Amino acid sequence: MHRPTRTTPPGPRRLPLLGLLALLAALLLPTAGAHPAAAADNGTWGVFPTPPAGAAMTDRAYFFHQGAAGTTVSDSVTVVNSSDRERTFRLFATDAVNTPVGGAFALLPVDRAPQDVGAWVALAPQAATTVTVPARGRLDVPFTVRVPQDAAPGDHVGGIVALGTEVEGVQQDGRVQVGVKRQVGARLYFRVPGPLAPGLSVEDVRVRRSAPLLPWVGDARATVSYTLVNRGNVVIEPRVAVRAEGLFGRTLLDRPAREQRLVLLPGQRIELAEPWPDAPQSDRVTVRVSAGAAAYPDLAAESVVRFTAVPWPALALLLLLAAAAVTARALHRRRGASAPDSDTGTDADPAPELAPTP
Repeated sequence: MHRPTRTTPPGPRRLPLLGLLALLAALLLPTAGAHPAAAADNGTWGVFPTPPAGAAMTDRAYFFHQGAAGTTVSDSVTVVNSSDRERTFRLFATDAVNTPVGGAFALLPVDRAPQDVGAWVALAPQAATTVTVPARGRLDVPFTVRVPQDAAPGDHVGGIVALGTEVEGVQQDGRVQVGVKRQVGARLYFRVPGPLAPGLSVEDVRVRRSAPLLPWVGDARATVSYTLVNRGNVVIEPRVAVRAEGLFGRTLLDRPAREQRLVLLPGQRIELAEPWPDAPQSDRVTVRVSAGAAAYPDLAAESVVRFTAVPWPALALLLLLAAAAVTARALHRRRGASAPDSDTGTDADPAPELAPTP
């Protein structure tokens, strides 16, 4: 649930970079998927929705709220320090996105101002700068979500993040040494009531192939890549099926619809890929990628791509051998045309004609 972020430690000619790289403490929080939910904890500290009195800390894994445009919702976030010394954190709210490749859940970095639900969150004044949590202790910080009057109906997703202020290590990034900070965030799912319009499309289906030098001696391999786009206003957990047919409708690949174990956020575009270890080496192939979502049975999208599988390495080798054979034959003919007459042992050119005598 966390990824290291970078700041430049003090050093000769690096002081101007300290503040800049501190702001570039990028926050990417990839998750294993949407099932099951797990609260954010890196083993040293964690960020949780504050549980009711007497309830376990993991009573709620994420924040789930609903509020109409113009209303305000209140809640509280808890930062737990599991270490044996006090720690200081910067708390902030931000928007969520999917990573372009793979579709992992991520939160915008601290230096990027949120434009959606992250901008609706107002933390209590005590978190205006930094907060300090005692060793083996916790800190509860109230916050409000003020929904704008013009908020669009549907799902709005973000998170509340605790960024450790301590540089915990140094890494080399090219010619610059950078300090490593850690951070953890808890997701915030917020729905604004109104018309819900699930939307999904499959785009840019592509097939990349590699084949052995000698066809059918080894297996050809391929990768089917495609793009999923959430064109609606609700979160989707996509299911994808991939099917390939050869000439005369022969089934070459049949992978039934299955969960991708990711949450596709509204407006997000992600690229996914399917390995195809036993791809055809010679065929005319039609690849069909279909997508839907279990929560929305009527939601369906599909895209098709066609290609001709040709054993190009073997074909190139045959062409090379054929060219070598033609060249050798031409050289042989040229040498034969310039060789001496084998019957007389003399040159083929006639003797010069003698002048007549008087």
